[in-house]
Amino acid sequence: MAWIDVIEPDVATGNLARTYAAIQSARGGIAAVHRVQSQNPRALRAHLELYKSIVFARSSLSRISRERIAVMVSAANGCAYCVAHHGEAARQLGDSPSIVAALSEGQVPQELPQSEQTLLTWAKCAAKQPDQCSETDIQSLKTSGFDDAAILDAAMTVAYFAFVNRLVLLLGVDLEEDFQTTCGNSEDGPG
Repeated sequence: MAWIDVIEPDVATGNLARTYAAIQSARGGIAAVHRVQSQNPRALRAHLELYKSIVFARSSLSRISRERIAVMVSAANGCAYCVAHHGEAARQLGDSPSIVAALSEGQVPQELPQSEQTLLTWAKCAAKQPDQCSETDIQSLKTSGFDDAAILDAAMTVAYFAFVNRLVLLLGVDLEEDFQTTCGNSEDGPG
């Protein structure tokens, strides 16, 4: 499951038990990425709030675009765990298997609208070479129809998944056999 000890839900107490219960209720299961943070319940709770505010909050950037960015960034970072989880979320939100497969390989799906291709090309570059991103890229996003709020949310999604990918990779988090059960699509996110 991970390279550090985790506190399982059946023995969790206090704030951790309450956080686990909220996640279970909202998502149908508790993902390994949440369990690996069990040694620090306060940070887990803060992480969940950050996740919800970036991926689930109302935005001019659609939820499915944020999930696509999650898969693209995770593929760029070699995080199979997050590729699987967020590929499943994109599928549940309506992406075809071919779109999810392309994203999972770090490719921009050609069947998506040009504006979405521009966004995902930028996200891939931002994940791999953020120092190569420029104001010209932002202007291209604006020309493609993304407003400043959407661009901020896209940048925050890229940065958030850089963080989570590293957390998963650095702690050896394994993909759950039943991971689809923890990818519930509640509107507000987990817990």
